[in-house]
Parts: sequence; C-alpha cells; structure tokens
Amino acid sequence: MEFEKHCWAEVDLDALTHNFKLIAAHAAPAKVCAVVKAGAYGHADGMVCQALQAAGAAWFAVSCLAEALHLRAGGVTGQILILGHTDPAWAADLIAHDLTQAVFSGEYARALSDKALAAGGRVKAHLKVDTGMGRLGFDARSEAHIDACVAALADCCALPGLDVTGAFQHFAVADSHAAEDIAYTAGQHHRFVRVLEGLKRRGVAIGVAHCCNSAALTEHPEWGMDLVRPGIILYGCDASDEVHFEGLRPVLRLKARVSQVKEIEAGQSLSYGLLYTAPGPRRVATLCVGYADGYPRSLTNKGVCSIHGQSAPVIGRVCMDQLMVDVTGLEGVDAGDEACVFGGPGCDTIEEVARKAGTIPYEIMCALALRVPRVYLRGGEAVGLADYLNQTAF
Repeated sequence: MEFEKHCWAEVDLDALTHNFKLIAAHAAPAKVCAVVKAGAYGHADGMVCQALQAAGAAWFAVSCLAEALHLRAGGVTGQILILGHTDPAWAADLIAHDLTQAVFSGEYARALSDKALAAGGRVKAHLKVDTGMGRLGFDARSEAHIDACVAALADCCALPGLDVTGAFQHFAVADSHAAEDIAYTAGQHHRFVRVLEGLKRRGVAIGVAHCCNSAALTEHPEWGMDLVRPGIILYGCDASDEVHFEGLRPVLRLKARVSQVKEIEAGQSLSYGLLYTAPGPRRVATLCVGYADGYPRSLTNKGVCSIHGQSAPVIGRVCMDQLMVDVTGLEGVDAGDEACVFGGPGCDTIEEVARKAGTIPYEIMCALALRVPRVYLRGGEAVGLADYLNQTAF
C-alpha cells in the first residue's frame, strides 16, 4: 500500500472480526449493534464498517446525521441508529436514507413528526429513556417518574410522523465494581424493565429493546434483550480496568519513522523545558510523532515506545510533531527505522498510554489525528488505506 510512512496507524481487521464474533456469541440471541461513532473510535469508519458488516453486524450506531450519511455513502446497508440530536429540519434526509433517530423528549418527538409529515413520510425512531444517566431521555430516574414516562412514550408512539421501532437506555456506571455502582446499575436496569412492562400493559408494541453497552454486556449478557451496543470492546480494549472481557485482541497500533539518531553527553538536556537531563552518555532517537498526531503530551518522560521490538522510553517533553526516545544499548537502531509508538511488542498498550495520561482508552483512540493515515491489515498484509490529507479513502 503506497503512502509516505511518516506517522501512521495500523488497523487489524482480523482482530476486529475476531472481537465481533466473540461478542456476538456472548450476546446471543441478542443481535449486535456495532457502535462506530467518532470515526469508529478513531479507526476510521469506512473499512471498519465493511468488515463488521461482512462479519454479520446488522445494526450500527453513530452520534449524528453526518456520521450516518457517511456510512450510507460507504456502502453500509444495515440499520443505522443516530444516538444524538438531529435537527428536525433534516427529517427528509432521515427518511430518504432509512435512518433511525433517537427521540428523547415529547417536544422533540412532535417537532420531528411535524417535519416528517411535511416531507411526506415517517421517521424511524428509537425512544431514549433516562434511567439515571442524566443526559438525553424521557425521565425514569426514579420509581415516581415511571408512570409519566410510560405515558409520554405512548404518546410518541401515536404521532403520525414517527415510526417507533425501539426503545433504549444507557448505563452510567456499569464499568465499576464498587458496591454502590453495582446497585445503581441494577436500579437502572430495573426501571427500564418497568417502563417496557408499562408500555406492554398499555398495548404499545415498542419493537426492539436494548440497554447493554460494552460494560453491561460483559457483566450481564442476560440483560441483552433484543440488541446490544458494544463499542470499546469491538476495538480490543476492556470497558474499564475492573470489567474484563476475555479473549479480545487489540486492533490498533500507532507507528512512526525514526528521523534521526544522535549521541548526547552526561548533563545535557533536551526538548522544551529541558525536563530530561542525561545521567550519562545516551543515544537518542527522534520519532516523527507528537501530540498533534494523538500521542499525549502528558506522557513526557513516562511513555514507552519500541524499535525492532526493543523497548525505548520517551525522554524529554513530547512535542507537537516529534518525540525522543532513549535507544542506548539497543541493537541496530538507525534513521529510517520503523518504531511502534503504542499497541505493539515492547511498547505501551493503549490501556497503559491512557493510564499514564490520566484518561481512558476511548479518548486515546478518538484523539488520533486525521492527518495520521490508517492502514488496514488482513493476514498481516495491507488491504486498504484511509489517508485524509491525500483525500483518499478506500
């Protein structure tokens, strides 16, 4: 695959397919809705969605209309659920592209219904119930709110411009093993079930019900209902340090070229702020990657990269486009060599990068810059490229 190897990411489609099939087996008989918002968590959604669709994904979840339209343009034929807000003025596009919109309030439902009727059709909708996340959704955050929530949902189902085909909720702390968080998650699930039961008693057919994100699916596959919504575990990372999904394979590696190798003497300092001073003679390699590519600046003097599988600690402040690693004593390190920045043998995993940066793997993945080409691998060989700077995406 021809591209200038400066800094790039490798996306292992075999690992992605393995993870999907593992998750699908764990979730059965529920179907899998692959969460591919934010460019498939930074992996770029084109070939990722093609691979997931080929593996059997029938549903895909995105954040916004633009992401949904991008998937349709890329050949995704399965159901697409928009989890966030879409301006009702775009109802015609939701209808034309067979998209399912999350509906989270009576006011929004009525506005969307009106615009759908004006466009001459009906918008598919999944009703969002707030059982304790506190973001979007019809209020069911306590037992006292459930009856009113059920009534409001039933009213939405009667709107002439909506085709309500499902209902869902989202867990706030399913990724925690703290006793109070386990109880909170159980309470959220209980309230959602109560809402579904209330709709059934009213004779309202809600269609597809779903509540499990990656963490809830890992811990409670029995809560799978009709559909599950895995995100982070598709890409090979656990939902948290406490919740472990056995058998996942990492999908993403970040790589860069060695641009120069030089010697520094004891007492010499390097990079902005002079935060590293050599305790003795050191051999230093500069890599073509920095925080503008998605490598956290906070990993200054903390990160570990690798060259030829040999660990090379980050020394000095991480720069916008470059960083330096200590290659003292490493065999055969020269300018032009390939370095693994994270995700490969001898260097930090994405989880370790996140831990050192004081954040979560989700953010590390999503922070991968658009200027970084994504190279897609099958059987270790490049089979596709997403290169935004060169306006190519295959």
